[in-house]
Amino acid sequence: MMTESTLDLGRYIPALLTFASNRLAHGASETYRKLFGIGISEWRVISLLAVEPGIPATRMCQLIGFDKALASRVVKKLASQGLVTVTPDGNHGVRSLIRLTAAGEELHDKVLNVVKARENMLHEAFTPGEIDTLISLLHRVYEQAEIVNAYDPGRTD
Repeated sequence: MMTESTLDLGRYIPALLTFASNRLAHGASETYRKLFGIGISEWRVISLLAVEPGIPATRMCQLIGFDKALASRVVKKLASQGLVTVTPDGNHGVRSLIRLTAAGEELHDKVLNVVKARENMLHEAFTPGEIDTLISLLHRVYEQAEIVNAYDPGRTD
């Protein structure tokens, strides 16, 4: 029974986004592990490094939303598999730069084919116009999240 003190999860945007994201991420992770031996976290790092090679872990955390510990574990795992290199940043003493190796680039290209096939399957539920609208709306949700996250009900000013 719905009351004012319960959420309507079928209309609560944060829950719907989370549920959809988790469902897609779980399926992707299972598929990537079975086919390529990596999970969704590793794929997120690999795909980011393909777009923005040679970035520091702090930038990776900002873009992907990983905490430092998770980013460190994923990068160490990828490095141990020979998929990334981690080199000191000559311009910044304590910072290291992360890049895909040739093997990492090759794996990226293989996984990308599966990623695009999965995305095409998702697109089948929408018209091209609906896809454009959905992408626009998701960008707005992403931007609005910063305002929502800044909300502090305990603040008195």
